[in-house]
Amino acid sequence: MWKNVYNEKLKSIEEAILSLPKTVTVVVGLAASEAQGFLSNVHKYKDHFDSLRVLTCLDMKEYPFFENKEYEGKMVNHSWFFSPPTRKARENGLKTVDYIPNNLHMAGTDKLVAEKNEGRTLVFWGTVSPMHEDNGFFSLGISNVYEMEVFEQADRVILEVNDQMPFLHGETGIHINQADAVVENSWEVPTLPAVEPTETEETIAQYIADLVEDGSTIQIGIGGIPNAVAKLLDNKKDLGVHTEMFTESMIDLFECGAINNTKKTLWRGKSVCAFALGSKRMYKWLNDNPGVWFMKGHYVNDPYVIAQNDNMISINTAISVDLQGQVVSEAIGARQFSGTGGQLDTHRGAIKSKNGKGIIALRSTAKNGKISTITVAHPKGATISVPRHDVDYVVTEFGVAHLRGKSLSERVKLLISIAHPNYREQLKREAKEIGYIL
Repeated sequence: MWKNVYNEKLKSIEEAILSLPKTVTVVVGLAASEAQGFLSNVHKYKDHFDSLRVLTCLDMKEYPFFENKEYEGKMVNHSWFFSPPTRKARENGLKTVDYIPNNLHMAGTDKLVAEKNEGRTLVFWGTVSPMHEDNGFFSLGISNVYEMEVFEQADRVILEVNDQMPFLHGETGIHINQADAVVENSWEVPTLPAVEPTETEETIAQYIADLVEDGSTIQIGIGGIPNAVAKLLDNKKDLGVHTEMFTESMIDLFECGAINNTKKTLWRGKSVCAFALGSKRMYKWLNDNPGVWFMKGHYVNDPYVIAQNDNMISINTAISVDLQGQVVSEAIGARQFSGTGGQLDTHRGAIKSKNGKGIIALRSTAKNGKISTITVAHPKGATISVPRHDVDYVVTEFGVAHLRGKSLSERVKLLISIAHPNYREQLKREAKEIGYIL
């Protein structure tokens, strides 16, 4: 029965693109769930559109429609999180790419309200796993950060069926009756290579691991420092997972017994996340795994939801921290490098949790030691990702600074103590010059 409905709605990618209104906003999935069939082909139909706005997040590949001046004025990629392809296009001066400031748990609401207010038709072009023929349901696959929110608000729904996309449990089900059209496109789900930690990162990780107690619920980001932290948690007991991004290291911690989700306050027995990005091994492990629950990012990353987990630990990284405790994680000066993502969401949730901890980690220097990442003030135009009134723990390879509740002069002294020794005297001098310390 459902296969017949499927076949009636099946179109070629060309037919589906040409069925779109001439003025339209199309939202695709995040990262490895981005609809590659649509993104790789839409530029071929430039003349069909008067104004095409494509909303993405953490683009995994370069796509012609935002790489060429030829498409300026007709096509634009608005992104919630810059990655190398979108960053490159922006730095090349192309008007085809722009950044949307946001906290990740609001990605599926604020921007879409703005789009609706402009009177634009909203289309969800989502990547899904193959349909279960016995019940007609697809799974959204490895991302539900904003996808279900968009699906529920969209004027039109087109599903790009990828036979290599895992079937995941949680709030991921879309029924064939809820789709306006279906296209088929088989492509390898993008992977993220594991980053091996440096010696410095391993030192930072040890300080962080010492802050994680048995029975904690953890959120861990990506990169060398988080990977190093995970390796040092294998001797912990009864850890739980409530995280924006499910990472490779969480599988290792589950398999060694450190993660079992038995002491979680919220969703006991389940690892809760909004998306995953990692290796083929991870995708195979997640496929049809009822122990991992993919829920809406609007819920997973809501600080008030996160705070319901007692002993919540949020571990994120930063580019720099000034002596007031203001954290920059997404920009280098005025240059947008990545995005806020869920950093402030998870940090705020952790510090509101009973016995929770919000941890910001960074190396003490950058550019081979030429720049101190602990600075008296951030460069002009820098974007603050975590405000000083939210910051809790800051960790470098030289120790831990617990800033929550501390006065300005106390913060200055603590942060200088974990700065690289080569810059401590300079930081003291600069702090005195502007009156932070006397």
